[in-house]
Amino acid sequence: MNTNNSTSVMAPQSKEELLGDLVDANHILFNEGVLDAFGHVSIRNPENTERFLLARNMAPGLVTLDDILTFDLDGNPIDADGRSVYLERFIHGEIYRARPDVMAVVHSHSPSVVPFSAVKSTPLRPMCHMSGFLGTGAPVFEIRDTAGTATDLLIRDRSLGASLADSLGNDNVVLMRGHGATVTGPTLKQAVYRAIYVEVNARLQADALRLGPIEYLTPEEANAAMETTEGQVDRPWQLWKMRARQAQAHLGI
Repeated sequence: MNTNNSTSVMAPQSKEELLGDLVDANHILFNEGVLDAFGHVSIRNPENTERFLLARNMAPGLVTLDDILTFDLDGNPIDADGRSVYLERFIHGEIYRARPDVMAVVHSHSPSVVPFSAVKSTPLRPMCHMSGFLGTGAPVFEIRDTAGTATDLLIRDRSLGASLADSLGNDNVVLMRGHGATVTGPTLKQAVYRAIYVEVNARLQADALRLGPIEYLTPEEANAAMETTEGQVDRPWQLWKMRARQAQAHLGI
């Protein structure tokens, strides 16, 4: 079980502050190469835990406050006003339904992670102290077990979302075979941190495997490292936010 036990203490945020952070999260994840034109990040609504906040169907790097919509846990938009929504919003709703401890979800097609979703012999495991949240390793969701062999690998409905949430279990990360990864966190900043360092760990693990056998973190080391690094999550967040905002300004967005 890889649930977060971080001792990080953060001041409570208003919904308006969280919405601003959600916009920044979209830009950060794009700027750091975790999301591209696809993928999405959400937060649980702090005023109503049976709802979540997620952008409309668009590229994450272009998200603004006006693009953030409210959804119920069934994936129904409350305030879309005719705007299109992400097909895979069921990822978010069903994880929030299954995991009351989860306050933020990132779904990505992070390029270094995808190979680990498809190579059965090599699980994604924590090999550096920055990725202790991986615990004993990331489980892999196999969509064929739920929907057969002719899907497009996308989480198109609640049933598939629930199956994905079941594969996630009490872990922080679940890989999706041939598709990508879904990362959870008890705060938005931790979910963003984890999404970025899943990509970093995957890249390092692939490099290390070329050299020889890897000495992975023990479960105890992983937990201790997670508590230490995620206790300082605001430190990388501020750097990533500055870089993303500079990139946005450079592009005139």
